[in-house]
Amino acid sequence: MTGRVKNKAAFFAGMTVLLLIVILFSLAWGQVSVPIDAAMTVIGKQLHLPGLDGTGVTPEQTSVIWHIRMPRTLVGLLVGAALSVSGAVMQGVFGNSLADPGIIGVSSGAALGAVIAIALGVTANGIFYMPVFALTGALLAVGLTVALAMRDGKIPVMVLLLAGVAVSMLMGALTSGILTFMNENRLREFLFWVVGGLDYRRWEHVYLAAGPIIIGILILFLLARHLNIMVLGDQEARSVGVPVAFFRLILLVISALTTATAVCVSGTIGFVGLVVPHIMRLLLGPEHRTLLPACALAGGLFLVACDTLGRLVIPPSEVRVGIMTALLGAPYFLYLLRKSQKGGGLS
Repeated sequence: MTGRVKNKAAFFAGMTVLLLIVILFSLAWGQVSVPIDAAMTVIGKQLHLPGLDGTGVTPEQTSVIWHIRMPRTLVGLLVGAALSVSGAVMQGVFGNSLADPGIIGVSSGAALGAVIAIALGVTANGIFYMPVFALTGALLAVGLTVALAMRDGKIPVMVLLLAGVAVSMLMGALTSGILTFMNENRLREFLFWVVGGLDYRRWEHVYLAAGPIIIGILILFLLARHLNIMVLGDQEARSVGVPVAFFRLILLVISALTTATAVCVSGTIGFVGLVVPHIMRLLLGPEHRTLLPACALAGGLFLVACDTLGRLVIPPSEVRVGIMTALLGAPYFLYLLRKSQKGGGLS
């Protein structure tokens, strides 16, 4: 498929400008509105930029922008980029535009880890317990999926898919079983996490997620050329000397680690890893050296925009970002299903 965008440099420049605009609106809009120029002044002051001493900005505005909305926005950027890039890689590995990061058990494993943390009551001891348990559960689920699928050093795509479905069902059953023994308050805490959201994110969440997500995305960028070759088929990839099983495992593990880190700080957020990569592929084509950076930009933009919109639709209440992405992504997912039925498959 040929990309529709001819000037890709202009496309990336436009996406970057749009992302900056969305970030500014995310910082300024909410239950407490802050003028955009005041938000920029707060950021400049905190970053010690010359000429911005914070004059005319109240302490309340500084607190809202820097301590509440800035970490929330940064977590949204990181999580959106992680889910989108991982989704693009999964779609390339599986050769199916309906694949997403949860297909090998990441989300279900994270949910099991989270519910165990809540059931044990350790979440009251600090904000890091929930992410650590969720990350551990996600990695265990992925490890189990890969172990079940691997045979003689090879990882057949169809077997991996079936193993992912089986592991997801197992993790879901264990999660449901634990939930039946939890009291109402802990059930509410789990529901709050599993819906997915960026509210109450702190700088600690940014520090927890930034390193693994950024490193994971950069590694996937470096592996984009190998992914391009693997998309052509196993036989073609082997003919040019690419060890298919090795790179498939590396791509799956790095994608899973990146997704697991994102899920552990935001909860389960659906459709970002499905919809954004597919749209970027329609606009730019299947070349992953271009597609993956575009997904990183678009994924962050989409999630921050959904989060901002969720704060505005029914003020003073807030619609969590996991609900917003589902409301916007589900219709497009149904469109993809309809397209696959008419065309006999998805590109």
